[in-house]
Amino acid sequence: MFGERRVERTNDHKVGRKHEVLADDFALDRVPPGDRKPMRQILWVELGIVTAMSEFVLASALGYGMPFWKAFTAIFIGSALLTTVGVVIGVAGAREGLATGLLARWSGFGNYGSTLISLVVVIGCTAWFGVQNSICAEAIQRATNGHISFSMAALLTGLLLIVIASFGFQWLSRTASLVVPVFLMVVGYGAYQVLSKGALGPIFWEPAPGMDVSLATGASMVAGSFMLGAILAPDLTRFCRTGTDVFWVWLIAIFVGQFGLGLAGVVLAHVARSRDVISIIFGVAGWVGVTVVALATLKLNDVNLYSSSLHLANFIEAIFRRRINRGILTVGLGLLGILFSVLGILDHIVGFLMILGVTVPPIGGILIVDYFVLRRYRGALDQTRTTDSLPTACEALNPVALLAWGAGAAAGQFIPTGVASLNSALTSGILYFAIMRLLASWENKPVKYFPSMTANVADQSLARPSSD
Repeated sequence: MFGERRVERTNDHKVGRKHEVLADDFALDRVPPGDRKPMRQILWVELGIVTAMSEFVLASALGYGMPFWKAFTAIFIGSALLTTVGVVIGVAGAREGLATGLLARWSGFGNYGSTLISLVVVIGCTAWFGVQNSICAEAIQRATNGHISFSMAALLTGLLLIVIASFGFQWLSRTASLVVPVFLMVVGYGAYQVLSKGALGPIFWEPAPGMDVSLATGASMVAGSFMLGAILAPDLTRFCRTGTDVFWVWLIAIFVGQFGLGLAGVVLAHVARSRDVISIIFGVAGWVGVTVVALATLKLNDVNLYSSSLHLANFIEAIFRRRINRGILTVGLGLLGILFSVLGILDHIVGFLMILGVTVPPIGGILIVDYFVLRRYRGALDQTRTTDSLPTACEALNPVALLAWGAGAAAGQFIPTGVASLNSALTSGILYFAIMRLLASWENKPVKYFPSMTANVADQSLARPSSD
């Protein structure tokens, strides 16, 4: 909209394996068909993200404040929303072979709008990397009875994560395939030890042990806990071979993480009459449990660092027109996160990270509407997909998308009823669609022809949106 920007690109995408050797992982190009991965590899990474301690803590809070079937309903609603968003956006990523930030250039936000998305992701994921690294370091310090100091543990775990994330998706998958089964076995063992001490029958009908939590709040907690992962689904699903692979990856991951781990947390909260079931389980499992807490943090945190590097690469290219290897960016971001962990700065910014979380769901609404409904740049994307290249031009900026983004964030924050994530995504998507239609009617043109007021490109077929 408001001008178009010529995107100068090299032909490195034709080299294929060169990207993997350099640990770049096609950060600024399509993932070619020959470099797509089997479904199981993507599934391991998603399972590593969803089967996290944070999900277990959330489920325990639901179980402590809700009767079992009410908590079940909240988990079902939140999981259904996450699966829908993750699958739809993930399919777009798989179809185009693009990470979320890069896909956003041709899906509503334009060149500079996509940099705002990437900036939010870089700040949020790098900060969460530091927070999770601190949690992991504390677990190691406890497991060794203080023989390894917090600072040393934070340095060691941070450096390990830098190595894993630097080598790219293949190493993420291998790490998750080793850690996820061990994590689930230890959680299962601890849960069995706790549950074997009490009768399960009454918990399905008894009232909540703690202060009541509403159904809308519970569903919002579930959806909000992983909405960033749903919006960033293309960062991983761009390696999927088909849309069917995306569907099964998300369905299985959500079922295991949200339902399996989630309902276990709900049941344990009722049996233990406490929301702090983590301490109870790993008190049973002993030092093994503490070790697995550290490992569970690792399998989630390497993806935080990986996504940060992808989006920083997009930000730098879009703003400065420079392509910097993703592996190099990973090292820089990882060292920054380690520094924040050691200095304890991250203890003071958790509230800020919660605010960033409100800005994420509207991005999904706009991406889905532009890519699947308005289809403004689908013609250019379809044309270039056959050569594993990208369109040579995109919008400089789409202010309608920014307006809808802000409105969606406000809706998620201030609408008192319903599921906050759903409120924000629907508000942004509907408002974006309505304004784009209205502006196009003033121009007396279809929406798909609307995005540029001026076209400053040599190849108009690539600059112009889809005509189909």
